[in-house]
Amino acid sequence: MIATIDLLAALLGGLKPRYGIILGSGLGSLVDQVTDAVCIPYKDLPGFPVSAVSGHAGNVVAGHLGSEPVIMLSGRVHYYEKGDANAMRLPIEVLHALGVENLILTNSAGSLKDDIAPGSVMQIADHINYSGMNPLIGEESDRRFVGMTSAYDAELSAAMRDAAKTLGIPLASGVYMWFSGPSFETPAEIRMARILGADAVGMSTVPEVIIARMLGLRVAAASVITNYGAGMTGNELSHEETKDMAPVGGARLAAILKEMIAGK
Repeated sequence: MIATIDLLAALLGGLKPRYGIILGSGLGSLVDQVTDAVCIPYKDLPGFPVSAVSGHAGNVVAGHLGSEPVIMLSGRVHYYEKGDANAMRLPIEVLHALGVENLILTNSAGSLKDDIAPGSVMQIADHINYSGMNPLIGEESDRRFVGMTSAYDAELSAAMRDAAKTLGIPLASGVYMWFSGPSFETPAEIRMARILGADAVGMSTVPEVIIARMLGLRVAAASVITNYGAGMTGNELSHEETKDMAPVGGARLAAILKEMIAGK
């Protein structure tokens, strides 16, 4: 990891980002808002995991949003790719070592609420780890016992809501349930998730939140809603639908995050 930190630090040329952002499927439009951008493919960074999922660019992008220095991970590796909940640990540890204090996570998700329609944005207020997997399994230190009562930072979350309000963009709030994937949920599983209190379902983000909290990073997260859950409309779900719909809400989320970080 030290080699990767040193390489990135050299390529960043003295940039000291306090904000790190992980971009999910179809959410790469925020990258276009970065000025003085430096782009480094994951494959050029020792130890960085490279995703084989279409829609994930696999680049580190660093520069400025407004006057604020930022670093983005454009694309992530999911648990379902290799059965490793710890897949994103090294990239997040690298961000932390580079001085990142605030981690903002984004994803594409399926809505379980009739009033949170495809194309909208939902701030994640809390999550349910339905998969049962945990990235800290095997961690030998007492750092593994991470408190998750305030997993999502109140101040960062308020800043996200304020940014959405300033822009006049509706921002829902809800509970995200992590399923392992890669298959989509069944209608019965969606009914169960609704009973358990979930408002959206997806295949990422939760392991990253756990890792980030272990490292002491402040976390905020949001989902771009790409579809309704299985059985809610009668239509079959597909990854193509996710990729097609993600840019719609993704543009809204990109605007919110830019205002949140650069509009301070």
